[in-house]
Amino acid sequence: MNRLGELVIKRRSFLTGVGGALATGLGAKHLCDWNEWSLRAPVFVAKASSYEVDLETIIKNGLMELGQSPAWVKGKAVLLKPNLVEASDRAPHINTHPAVVRAVAEVFRSWGAGSVVVAEGPGHCSDTQLVLDESGLGPTLRESNLEFVDLNHDDVVFVSNRLRQTALAQLALPATLKHADLIVSLPKMKTHHWVGVTLSLKNLFGVMPGIVYGWPKNVLHFAGIGPSILDIAAAVRPHLAIVDGIIAMEGDGPIMGTAKHAGVLVMGTNLPAVDATCVRIMGLNPWRVGYLVGASGRLGPVSERHIDQRGEPIASVASRFEILNHPSLAILRS
Repeated sequence: MNRLGELVIKRRSFLTGVGGALATGLGAKHLCDWNEWSLRAPVFVAKASSYEVDLETIIKNGLMELGQSPAWVKGKAVLLKPNLVEASDRAPHINTHPAVVRAVAEVFRSWGAGSVVVAEGPGHCSDTQLVLDESGLGPTLRESNLEFVDLNHDDVVFVSNRLRQTALAQLALPATLKHADLIVSLPKMKTHHWVGVTLSLKNLFGVMPGIVYGWPKNVLHFAGIGPSILDIAAAVRPHLAIVDGIIAMEGDGPIMGTAKHAGVLVMGTNLPAVDATCVRIMGLNPWRVGYLVGASGRLGPVSERHIDQRGEPIASVASRFEILNHPSLAILRS
């Protein structure tokens, strides 16, 4: 049995305990919704049929629809955090596609960014260079003269865990994050067999250094995946999310699922609002995703009436995503 197969068996054995990571009823919606009124946020949805279309123009248009301009970027240090999971360029539904990373970088460069770096700390493989090269991202970065920072082995700074959804008093963050003026989460749109979905908030797991938290970030898994997602987001405070949903993943995500052509890019400056919109596009219920319920009223809005939908209407791009057949995930359809 290969390494990936062993990992899947271990993860599936944990499925019986994931119920606490998911909301148990629509009462959560009524409990949190009232506290979102001051956290309104815009989200832009764009159609993108393939990775060969003009992604730079789509991204520029989306940023301007969100109220951003070159002045927001000019002279700033930008850090792009893709989802880099497995060493494979033959499965475009696993990792953030290199074309999306390059397009975002070129937009920020054209808008006068002082610097643009790509940074990630893969959680499943300690050999970051192997994942980088065999995923196809490494060659793209070299062709585009983009610097890559391995966050698993970066210098570490400790910050107070101000949200305290876990019992962790402090969080270890890569020093590179402290030097960035704009932090951009670039996730893949995927289902997740523990917490339902993995999008821009869950993508931040990859900033946590493996030299502190292990592989696959075991310390955070034991502390609770959902609570850890919230604590990390509150500590990192990213400025933008652009979700690669052109070729997404459904089923047994985030690794063993199957490709699904959703044909969208979803972007916004508030990550809970972006993720809630993505969940609706996936035909699922964001009020049944435990960490989104936890983010509501704390980190951003989840309710549709508090999200300023721009670009394509959700109904025009929505497509039912299959989820793993397990009782703990069935509530995502409710």
